[in-house]
Order: sequence, then structure tokens, then C-alpha cells
Amino acid sequence: MAHLDAIDCALLDILQLEGDLPNVELARRVGLSPAATLRRVQRLRAERVITSVRAVVDPRAVGARLEAFVLITLAEHSEAGDDRFADALAHIPAVLRADSVTGTDDVLLHVSAADTDELQDVLKELPRIGAHRVTTMLSLGAVKPAAPVPTRPTR
Repeated sequence: MAHLDAIDCALLDILQLEGDLPNVELARRVGLSPAATLRRVQRLRAERVITSVRAVVDPRAVGARLEAFVLITLAEHSEAGDDRFADALAHIPAVLRADSVTGTDDVLLHVSAADTDELQDVLKELPRIGAHRVTTMLSLGAVKPAAPVPTRPTR
């Protein structure tokens, strides 16, 4: 775990909301010089606290009008089976995220699709790549949209 102080947390909080903020403005907001701010951000990247910076795209703006959560029970419970399933999921662009979960199921997928036909194509592919049981839930809308990860000093 990286050692984070209050300034590191402030940097992370700002960057999670405004990842494209110029370094000079970032420095002004946290009360450091631009050079010191850049060094801190570089350290946070080197320590893998910041793992990437990317644009958040509105799915509807790019034609993805349907979101679903899919619970999967795998047919094979082994490290090799898990790896094959994960590798195959990497080739299905509509699967935005896959998490290993506890309970009666093994994996939770977050799927973004243009329509029910595209979702159906994804669901048909899952048994071919190792899913034994598939339970699908359509999202009717976000009750709470994705939020930044809460930060806290770790000294």
C-alpha cells in the first residue's frame, strides 16, 4: 500500500473528477508548485495508485442504449477454467467489466449493448466459453452513478 498524505488525497480526489486538468491548475488547487505537483503525480503513477487516465463516455451518445448485469456460474471450477473464461471475455467488447464474486455465482458481468439483439448475442456466447448458468438483469437506470474512490491518508 502506498503512503498517502492529505495532499496526495487531494490530488487523487481532483484527478478522479477532472483527469485532464492542466498541471498548473492542479498545483494551484492543492497549494504546491507545478514542479512539486508533477513529482507527486508521477510518484502516484509509479506506485500504481493512479493506474490510468481515461475519458468517461456516455453510453447512449455512442449508441449503447441497454445495460445489463449478468451473473455467471462457471461449468468448470479451476484456475485453468477461470483463465480461459477471462481470456474469452476479453474478446467480447460489450462486456465492460467482469468481477469474481462470492455466493452461488462465480462472476458478475457489466454489459453495455446497443439493443436486445446485441445483448442476446453476448448471452449466447457465454455458454460457449464456459458459463454453466446465466442470470441476466436489465438496468433500468443508475440509482447512484459511478463515484470516485474515497481517499484517505495512510501513514
